[in-house]
Amino acid sequence: MNTHEAKRVLETALICASQAMSIADLRRLFDDTIAADTVRALIEELRADWQGRGVELVQLGQGWRFQSRAEMQPFLERLYPEKPQKYSRAVLETLAIIAYRQPVTRGDIEEIRGVAVNTQIIRQLEERGWIEVIGHREAPGRPALLATTRQFLDDLGLASLEALPPLGERADPMLQSDGLQQRLPEFGTAQEPSDRPAEQPDAHATVAAQDVSSSARSAQSAAAAPPTH
Repeated sequence: MNTHEAKRVLETALICASQAMSIADLRRLFDDTIAADTVRALIEELRADWQGRGVELVQLGQGWRFQSRAEMQPFLERLYPEKPQKYSRAVLETLAIIAYRQPVTRGDIEEIRGVAVNTQIIRQLEERGWIEVIGHREAPGRPALLATTRQFLDDLGLASLEALPPLGERADPMLQSDGLQQRLPEFGTAQEPSDRPAEQPDAHATVAAQDVSSSARSAQSAAAAPPTH
């Protein structure tokens, strides 16, 4: 198979894929007969080929995928209007704290938010694939250490955690987290579990949730149009 044919195969697979594809995934298209460096070089050629179009080839946490560019979103939303799931503040704040302070324990989250974390919130975030246990802290009880996953990055349209905005960049307490709600795929029900009320909510959690929301707004291009099969 020559280079031109190999690039066509890669392009077709990436366009038809329902999720990001890693270099290892792409090599399997050729029974691993093409080296990883060659696949990367062909991907870079594909990225250049698609410059200036409404769709771009981007690298995310789990690999590569085609997605619509940010400036195309207003037009696509007319065809596919979104009805975002309404996540509770408890869910958004918990997810934001893990994203910015990871690895953290449940106790760390409770200390920052000033309230007890509902076990169902942690379970839902794990089931959705956004957080995972990566170890245990050497402390009494050896509490689990939580961190975000590559799936979380993919769903936000980010290649790495470094792409999140700096913590505290958007500190206006009136900002809503609607950007994050619109960006993240829905799970569970609209009625999310709530925490026990705190005597005085901690500002760090609100700021963190706002910053993740800001990142979501900047990653609107990650909502790709349905793949063409």
